[in-house]
Amino acid sequence: MDEADIADLFAAFGPVRTRRLFGGQGLYADGVMFGLVIDGRLYLKTDAAFAADLASAGAEPFTYARKDGRRVSVGYWSLPEPALDDGELAAALAHRALAIARAAGAAAIPRRSRRR
Repeated sequence: MDEADIADLFAAFGPVRTRRLFGGQGLYADGVMFGLVIDGRLYLKTDAAFAADLASAGAEPFTYARKDGRRVSVGYWSLPEPALDDGELAAALAHRALAIARAAGAAAIPRRSRRR
């Protein structure tokens, strides 16, 4: 999946930027990473509720193998197959992932830094 494919898929969502990221690409909107593409497969940032919704739609978690062989999941789930052909559905899912990514970023800012 290249930048043109990503732009086409998310046309109803708005501009999406990509940046190289550990063998894949990070997907960014308004400077916030909300997804990634690894081995041609697109994954969206999730919380527990969104992960459950995506799982019920047939999505799978992004995992990778550590050097010791254990599989690690990092809170990204694949875009369900129907969304690959439905720009409106892809946009709705991307909006949800972006909101989750923004909330996670805000929660990560230490309290002292937020007061400024």
